[in-house]
Amino acid sequence: MTTETPNHDLARRMAELARTVASPRRVDDVLSDVTAEVMNLIPGVAAAGVLFVGKEGGFESVAGTSELPHRLDELQMKYREGPCLDAATHELVVRSDDFRTEQRWPHYAPAAVELGVLSGLSFKLYTSSRTAGALNLFATEADAFDANAETIGTILAAHAAAAIMASRTTEQLESALTTRDRIGQAKGIIMERYNITDVAAFDMLRRLSQDGNVKLAEVAQRVIDTRGE
Repeated sequence: MTTETPNHDLARRMAELARTVASPRRVDDVLSDVTAEVMNLIPGVAAAGVLFVGKEGGFESVAGTSELPHRLDELQMKYREGPCLDAATHELVVRSDDFRTEQRWPHYAPAAVELGVLSGLSFKLYTSSRTAGALNLFATEADAFDANAETIGTILAAHAAAAIMASRTTEQLESALTTRDRIGQAKGIIMERYNITDVAAFDMLRRLSQDGNVKLAEVAQRVIDTRGE
């Protein structure tokens, strides 16, 4: 009987996650799988979650393995400081070995200690023009995380980032197809209504868009809405 080594077990789990990311699933489901694997693969993790931060100041706390990550995210957004925020917006990896002596976040660190959290480890997921994200691990013991935890966490964060980017690409593609369909419908309505060619109908839409400083897709939708009037 063959016993799996830790490295073999890690490789197997990573392969399973890779297949998960490649499959057409909701991003929230993939992120929940990632945070669950964090609990399995990294010793000492008491809770894990993902924080998304909007450029306008809003935030979303998702895939938490308990309520604790959400409470910690709320504290960071309240004080506008903390390891998860730093990882999402600036650093690739942010680690704190003991929040009781942490100087980087004078408001957040004591609040985290009050919740029983002494260590933290956060990984940047991605940063776009509108949103930044981080995968976050929390422990109730000091010095809970080491270099091996950083390595495993970095790999898991890469899987999560791949799922997010794949979802964004799919959403953009679906949006582009929807826009194309709207423009096509609007052109057909204009061609029939004014007995003009395809090229002339599109030129009319384009000029309406420019004159009104309105997106072409919105102009097309307005034309569609006039059908039957």
